Amino acid sequence: MAETTRPSGWRLRPGDQRALIIFGDLIASTLAVIAALYTWRRYSFLGLIAQGMTESRAERVLDVQVQVWFYFLPIIWVLLMVDTSNFQVASNWRKTLGGVTRAALIGLIIYSLIFITLKEPTNTLPRIGVGAFLLYTSVLTLLWRAAYIRIFIASGMLRRVLVVGAGKAGKTLMQVYKELDPPPFQIVGFIDDDPTKQEIDVLGYPVLGGSERLLDVIEEKRVSSLIIAVTGEIQGATFQTILDAQERGLEVTRMPRVYEEITGRVPIHHLESDWLIRSFVDDLIISNFYEIAKRLLDILGGLVGMILLLVLLPFIGLAILLDTGWPVFYTQDRLGKGGKEFSILKFRTMIQNAEADGQARLASENDPRITKVGNFLRKAHLDEFPQFYNVLRGEMSLVGPRAERDSWVQHFQNEIPFYRARLLVKPGLTGWAQVNYDYVSTVEDTAVKLEYDLYYIKHRSLIMDIRILFRTVGTVLKLRGR
Repeated sequence: MAETTRPSGWRLRPGDQRALIIFGDLIASTLAVIAALYTWRRYSFLGLIAQGMTESRAERVLDVQVQVWFYFLPIIWVLLMVDTSNFQVASNWRKTLGGVTRAALIGLIIYSLIFITLKEPTNTLPRIGVGAFLLYTSVLTLLWRAAYIRIFIASGMLRRVLVVGAGKAGKTLMQVYKELDPPPFQIVGFIDDDPTKQEIDVLGYPVLGGSERLLDVIEEKRVSSLIIAVTGEIQGATFQTILDAQERGLEVTRMPRVYEEITGRVPIHHLESDWLIRSFVDDLIISNFYEIAKRLLDILGGLVGMILLLVLLPFIGLAILLDTGWPVFYTQDRLGKGGKEFSILKFRTMIQNAEADGQARLASENDPRITKVGNFLRKAHLDEFPQFYNVLRGEMSLVGPRAERDSWVQHFQNEIPFYRARLLVKPGLTGWAQVNYDYVSTVEDTAVKLEYDLYYIKHRSLIMDIRILFRTVGTVLKLRGR
């Protein structure tokens, strides 16, 4: 057989694409720091000379005024841009422009608050330097993102993928793939040994033959990657053909891993029975450093949150009292890490005795039990500020799955596979599921949210926690709560 022809260009996995986007943002913001320093020095130097200072003395004065934290601005910028670093957002120019604008405004607001609070002297770096940095980094980031879209989103630069298996797992992958705009790779079709699936289309994509044609299809369709979506045991001949393809240099990946990469979720309905043991016992190793750093972050965030709570309490409390009267707060038993019960504290957003019959109900869109003030508090997530008290007590974390009631846990664990695995970590004030998915009102929605929770538990790290916290700020500013 002739040597397989490969299309030109780099073929990056979704994770590689994200790393490239973040690296490009870091380079752009680093160049912006250099340009901002030059702008500040030039402006300040001319000002000092105009005041009668000698050039040598002006240089010495400027050398001691550069503050160390200014050199960390590229990292802060990358964190502000983290919500736009996934493939679907980065490949959309309108969303990218909105993300850059939002990051610049948030940066300006944060700096302004710090400047006013600390009463920064007017002759130091920040005002001119930060202003120049935000301008330069916005322009350079937009230029980099434009180059990324032009180079890496072109169809010839995407991986060409063949899916082995057109059954339940293959269809699930195809369904989530078709919802992505633009897609992170090109699927050319399926390979499946089931005779009833030969020569038909599955969700608009053809079944190109059985495993005996796999190598021929790879050459004909210029395939660069295989996704194995076979439910059950792989036959010996099929397995050997896949190995032959891998020896030719093709990347071979299992469906659950690809599903995680393109959705940020774990496919709970397509996992083997021992997946929980392999993922959370054998493979998952959480360092003591992460646990300590996470607790320190919780304490710091809890203290800041309690200060904000004390500032907002008179206003929120008065609004609730004028709207529907007492009480201002409400408590409810929830399950924490390991299924340990604790009392969660929140501002009351529903009418009194919202569950007078004792029947637990999920909040729904346009829920009549939610008060006018409560609706605003939910949209701005202000109703959750009292939970900083639970964070300080160690019952919750800043980041983690949503704390749930025992009755709902008992119900959902009978309906959804692996549901109780979310109790492996502390519940969070915010979380991966909360920033990626709206409130749930059905079992199907709850299953999707569990997929996000399990993804977080499997991949959690300090960087991921910080990323979620920054995304939460954007969610709050958009008033997307319910």
